[in-house]
Amino acid sequence: MKDWLKGKMILIAVAITLSLVILSLIKVPAYNLGVTHLDKWQHCFAYFVLSISWLIVFYKKKKKLLVVVCCILLGVIIEILQNTLTSYRTGDYHDVIANSLGVLLGLFVVNKIGTKIEVKK
Repeated sequence: MKDWLKGKMILIAVAITLSLVILSLIKVPAYNLGVTHLDKWQHCFAYFVLSISWLIVFYKKKKKLLVVVCCILLGVIIEILQNTLTSYRTGDYHDVIANSLGVLLGLFVVNKIGTKIEVKK
């Protein structure tokens, strides 16, 4: 599995990024599962996955800060686009905070896993 992912991780990261952008800009049906702030948790999880995918791509190139900044910037840009390009979505600074927390959580996880991987070598 690891060898299979090796050459395809950048394609996976691009696919995750494009999916996130598309899902952020299309009209989605409203639903209520009774979970408080569920959309913020979804934002956090989505950007957690996004950041991990790109951090894996650039792990050995030591470009973690660039990845984190780009992922957070993407979240900000998407919120602005939702507010300006669509009539059915709104930009929200709470979403930007949730996105950013997801990115930072992804960085934390990759740093913890990466440290353990390097120690085992």
